[in-house]
Amino acid sequence: MASTIIDSRIFGDMFSDARMRDVWSDENRTAKYLDIERALAKVQGELGIIPKEAADEIVRNCNLSQIDWAKLKAKTEQIGYPIIAVVNQINANCRDKLGEYCHWGATTQDITDTAAVLQMREGLALVEQDLNEIGDALAALAKKYRDTPVIGRSNLQQATPITFGYKMASILAGIDRHRERLQQLKPRVLMGEFGGASGTLSSLEKGAMETQAGLMKELGLVQPLISWHTVRDTIAEVGAFLGLVGGSLGKIAMDVKLMMQTEVAEVFEPFAPGRGSSSTMPQKRNPISCLYIHANISVARQHAAALMDAMVADHERSTGPWEIEWVSLPEIFCLMSGALKQTKFILKGLEVDATRMRANIDITNGLVMSEAVMMGLGPYIGREYAHDLVYDLCRQALADNRPLVEILVDHPEVNKHVTRAQLDAMCDPANNLGQAGVMVDRVLAARR
Repeated sequence: MASTIIDSRIFGDMFSDARMRDVWSDENRTAKYLDIERALAKVQGELGIIPKEAADEIVRNCNLSQIDWAKLKAKTEQIGYPIIAVVNQINANCRDKLGEYCHWGATTQDITDTAAVLQMREGLALVEQDLNEIGDALAALAKKYRDTPVIGRSNLQQATPITFGYKMASILAGIDRHRERLQQLKPRVLMGEFGGASGTLSSLEKGAMETQAGLMKELGLVQPLISWHTVRDTIAEVGAFLGLVGGSLGKIAMDVKLMMQTEVAEVFEPFAPGRGSSSTMPQKRNPISCLYIHANISVARQHAAALMDAMVADHERSTGPWEIEWVSLPEIFCLMSGALKQTKFILKGLEVDATRMRANIDITNGLVMSEAVMMGLGPYIGREYAHDLVYDLCRQALADNRPLVEILVDHPEVNKHVTRAQLDAMCDPANNLGQAGVMVDRVLAARR
């Protein structure tokens, strides 16, 4: 019976993605052990390090369907690690004791680490696919709403107008940087391990480096320059990368849930009958996907920190930090898969109310255009003096509950320099969007 959110029959597909759960499943992990042992025997048979007959027999018996799971569980609990238990079963299934050549020169951590890297490769491929889809969805929103005014917000207060396309493009630029980071980290982190007891491959009298090179080529991994049994920066880097991605997804969720507030009502998660409803308040439309993203990325950040703790390892083979990765690595991938899935759902079906966006700009009676007015008056009366004057006139507009432009028109220090038409232009949000459109275009043009 499942006892965690990730494996829950009820919550599992809300907090994670089934594809990612498969990557980190017992079955896939064990299959990777078998893939490595198969590749090792094949390479060593070709190099003449073990008899070709033995290599062929081992390759034939590295089959997941032959694994006795009850025996594997019992032996793992007895020893503390599953690799010997897997090797025992391969050996037992081979004829004429040819299985004794299985795992030749390897150590448990070689197989475990390399299997984890193979799983990371599969997991990162799913992350990459999701980032591409999220990027495409953001690009479509940025293009569609390139010139749609929406209020910018600072410290949760109305600031100056921007466009919704600009808002989406700024987030898109960060997502595209994550895509670039992913390509940059692959050559560093998709690196196998084959070093033997203390990492020096002292277990093999001949063909040690040739075996290592052949094994990595067979598995499609980078050959390490030196063993990394207790130098765990690459694993931690993957965790840090996923933590960064989570921060960007959290930014999306934060903005969407704030913009879904009743008093704001500018964007909404995709509608589905009953989704986000309350058991007591039928009118509610809760930001459900945003909530799951927030929860997932918060826990994922803790796992990223734990993977950095695992870097503090003793000597050549560690006493405990390594096992931190066994807990944190699968969970950070699974939790992030859930956050990515929920983000895709939001962005691909995001409901945008451009009319409400414009209405929200207008609720301050033009006060949000005070910067434009200040800068417009600056050449005539000086920027600092214009700042103080417009500040006072904003207070007056609030006190009188009148549009700012009307207060400006009536003020002698203003109307002797600029006309009503000029003031109307200064107070029109559409005229004061800065370089928003240019910046959107730059982000879209830079996409690869």
